Amino acid sequence: MTSRQRARDVGILIDGVPGENNAITDVPGIEVGYSTIVSGDGALEVGRGPVRTGVTAILPRGKASSVPVFAGWFSLNGNGEMTGTTWIEESGLLEGPIMLTNTHSVGVVRDAVVSWQAKTGRLYQEFSNPVVAETYDGQLNDINGFHVKAEHALSAIESAKTGPVAEGNVGGGTGMVCFQFKGGTGTASRRCTTNEHQHTVGVLVQANFGLRRHLVIGGVAVGKAIPTDRLPAMPKSPRATERGEQGSIIVVVATDAPLLPHQLKRLAKRASMGLARTGSIAGNGSGDIFIAFSTANEAAAPPVRSQEVVDLQMLTNDFVTPLFEATIEATEEAILNALFAAETMTGIDGQTFEALPIERVRDLLGESLQRK
Repeated sequence: MTSRQRARDVGILIDGVPGENNAITDVPGIEVGYSTIVSGDGALEVGRGPVRTGVTAILPRGKASSVPVFAGWFSLNGNGEMTGTTWIEESGLLEGPIMLTNTHSVGVVRDAVVSWQAKTGRLYQEFSNPVVAETYDGQLNDINGFHVKAEHALSAIESAKTGPVAEGNVGGGTGMVCFQFKGGTGTASRRCTTNEHQHTVGVLVQANFGLRRHLVIGGVAVGKAIPTDRLPAMPKSPRATERGEQGSIIVVVATDAPLLPHQLKRLAKRASMGLARTGSIAGNGSGDIFIAFSTANEAAAPPVRSQEVVDLQMLTNDFVTPLFEATIEATEEAILNALFAAETMTGIDGQTFEALPIERVRDLLGESLQRK
């Protein structure tokens, strides 16, 4: 766990009521695990390091279960990858874990998941279409050294657990940069009431997007007030100009509300609005890809060819708005938690991305309130 505080702990005013851990694991049954790989310092030597990367595993019903969940996905800007989404779009089912890593490690993580499912009897069908998503950590990590191996993906799965979730420089978020501060992994949750029923929405993000001048916290444009003179030089890439951000974000939304796949797609879309609250513009170079799933309706996917008709529950559309609001709020807070938790990191060629200066942010928010 990071020694830094979360956004809510330092007095940032954020809408909504969080769950017990203010994490995606507040949705019962969900487990989260990490494998974090950090080694070496100094000049980049491809294949040797420095290494600042990892893998995150989100298991909707825990690693002991192979029962699928209903799911939907949405691409706000598709300059990125999330495998397995073709089958989710077609079937409405997510049939295994969701894995997050760096851009050039998607293949090895995908293969590791298939192997794990086959060897442990967790294949729902005779084959698997794993969901593996990525963001680019090449500003800090030897990304072309291919340091993520199958054992790292398996370690993330096997270490997955319920309860509090580590944030910041962990798992797939280890080498990520957000608003030109150190970024990474963040999570949050919301409790909400839909007329007569209470539900939980949980979000986990891998945040690696945005320019400093875009950052908004609590409605205040704090990024414009924090100097950029200590920023590393932007990478030499046509994508990484001051006109357009280079980066991405993966948002995983979970709920225990009984939603069908088309409704979950609607939920995934609302992550866009939480992203916008932090100042994102979803630039051309950014892969902003979101997935949402529901742990309800366990009977929706009985053993293959065992049952022809099943009974389902569905929250009617008239009552889904509180879930939309919860998704927006939890997405915003998960991104802020990633920023608040991340610690200063030095990676390849001595490049350093500093942690968000929390005290400066608090001062700026205080100044804003005084002006009002």
